[in-house]
Amino acid sequence: MKKTLLSVSLLAGITLQLSAQDMTYSGGRGSYFSKKIYSGGDLPVFPESRKLLPEPVLSANPGYIRLYWKAWELAFAHFKRPPAGSPFVSNFIDEAFSPAVFQWDTFFMVEFARYGHAVFPAINSLDNFYCRQWDDGFIHREIQEKDGMEFWFEGPQHGVNPPLFAWAEVESWKLTGDNSRFKQVYPVLIKHAEWLEKNRKATLSFHHLYWNTGLGSGMDNTPRGGSGWVDMSAQMVMVYNSLAVIADATGKPDEAEAHRKKASEIGEAMNRWMWNEQDGLYYDVDNDGHQIKHQTIACFWPMLAGICSKSQVEKLLGNLKNPHTFWRTNVFPSLAANHPDFKADGQYWQGGVWAPTNVMVMKGLDRYAGVYNTTEFGVLATERYLDNLLEVYQKTGTIWETYSSEAALRGSWSQPDFVGWSGCGPIQLLIENCLGFRPDGAGRKLVWYVNRIDEHGIKNLTFGGITASVIASSRPDVNSGFTVTATASEAFSLTLHFNEQNARHWKPVTLEIRKGTGTYPVVLLPE
Repeated sequence: MKKTLLSVSLLAGITLQLSAQDMTYSGGRGSYFSKKIYSGGDLPVFPESRKLLPEPVLSANPGYIRLYWKAWELAFAHFKRPPAGSPFVSNFIDEAFSPAVFQWDTFFMVEFARYGHAVFPAINSLDNFYCRQWDDGFIHREIQEKDGMEFWFEGPQHGVNPPLFAWAEVESWKLTGDNSRFKQVYPVLIKHAEWLEKNRKATLSFHHLYWNTGLGSGMDNTPRGGSGWVDMSAQMVMVYNSLAVIADATGKPDEAEAHRKKASEIGEAMNRWMWNEQDGLYYDVDNDGHQIKHQTIACFWPMLAGICSKSQVEKLLGNLKNPHTFWRTNVFPSLAANHPDFKADGQYWQGGVWAPTNVMVMKGLDRYAGVYNTTEFGVLATERYLDNLLEVYQKTGTIWETYSSEAALRGSWSQPDFVGWSGCGPIQLLIENCLGFRPDGAGRKLVWYVNRIDEHGIKNLTFGGITASVIASSRPDVNSGFTVTATASEAFSLTLHFNEQNARHWKPVTLEIRKGTGTYPVVLLPE
C-alpha cells in the first residue's frame, strides 16, 4: 500500500502527522491466533435457555426483573453465526447496529453476556477480531461480517477503538474461572499493544501519553481534542495491568512485572499532566501538556484504571454527584450538563447516557470500595439508571441504544432493541451493584455487598464451575441480622460486606456454604 501522510486536525490547534500505512495495516492476517477455522456450534434459543440463566430475586423491584429478562431475550436474538463465506471463526454476540462487528461494543456485551457463559460463551466473540489481526499488530475497530474486511469511516485515523481486549479476557476469567484462553490470546494481545505504542503514543509531546479521535474513542461527536486523551491513556494502563494478570497465569512472571511497571509509568504521567486538583477531574492535554478543559464522561476512566488516590476519588465523586454536571435525572450524561455543547435530548455523545460509560463509572467506583462510600453511591446511581431504563421500557416496550439524561426518554439518534451493550444495566449492574454480587470464579468464592433489607438474592448463578442460589431474608432495618438460604452444587466461601455507612460498625461475615441446601444465620458483629 502506498504510504502517504495525513494531517489530522484536532481541537486546541493540534495537528498530528499520521502515516496512512501505519494507520491501516501491513503483512498477513491472523498469524498470532491459533484458531484458524470456524468452530461451529448451535445457537441457543431464549425460551429453552432461560432456566439455565441466573435468576435475580428482588421482591421490592419486580420491574427490574421484567427488564432483566427482556434484556436477555434481546441478547439471544442477537447471537449469530458467521455468514456463509465469512472468515470469522466463532459464533458471536452482535451489537444490533450494522452488518459489522465493533470492538467497543463487543467488550461491553461480554461484560453482561458472561453471566450466561454456561449457555453461550460470549468471550469467543473476540476471536473474530483476533483472526483478522494484521501482522504488524493492528486490529481495526469495525470489521464486516460478510467478508472480514475493515469498514473505514471518515479516514484511517479513526480505526482504533478503546483497546480493551485483555481487560475483557480477564473480566470473563474472573467470573468463569477458566483461563484456558490465556495462552492462545496472549501473543495477539502483546502484538496489539506493540502496535498501539507505535501508533497511538504522542511521542513528540512533553507528556508521551496516548491519543485517539472521537470516532476512534467510541464517543463519536464528543467535543474533544489533544494529543493526550484521558480515556485512551487510562485504557492503556488497563491493557498492561490485564496483560500482567495473563502473564502471571501463563507462567511468565518477569513479563508480568514489566507490564505492571509500564502501567504504573503511564498512571504516574496521567496524574502529573492530566489531573486538575482544583476541578477534581482528569483532562485531555495538548503537546505542551496544557489541559483542555472539556468535562466529559471520559474524565472518569482513571478510576477504572485504578490510578487514583483517596483524595482524587473523593473529588471525582463530588463531580459525579454535582446536579449541574453529571448527577441528572438519568445518570451519567456523556457531556456535563453545563457544557455549552450539551444537548438535553442527548444527540449521541453530546449528553446521551450510555451503557459502556456507565459501566466504566460503576466499576471504577467498585475498585475503591471502602473509600468515601463508593459502594453505597454506586448502588444509588445504578438504581437511578435502572429506574429510567425501566420507565422508558414501560413506555416503548424495548431497550434503546442511548438515553436522555434529562427525562425518561430514549436519546435522539438512538436505535431500539439494542442489546447490544445496553444489556449491561439490566443484567450486569443489576447483579453486581443493585443486588451486590461480585463472583470470583477464579477463587471459587462469592463476595456479596449487602445493601438491601428486603428479601433479595440470586438463583442459578454459575461461577468457577459452581452453580449456586443465595437469598437473604427480609429484615426490619440495616442493623438487624438475617438468614441466608443457599443451594450449591459444590462448597464455596460466601463473604458478606455491609454498606459503608455501617462499615464502621459491622464486620464482614464469611459463611462456608456447603454442597446442597442449607440455611445460615448472619449475626452482625461490631468491629
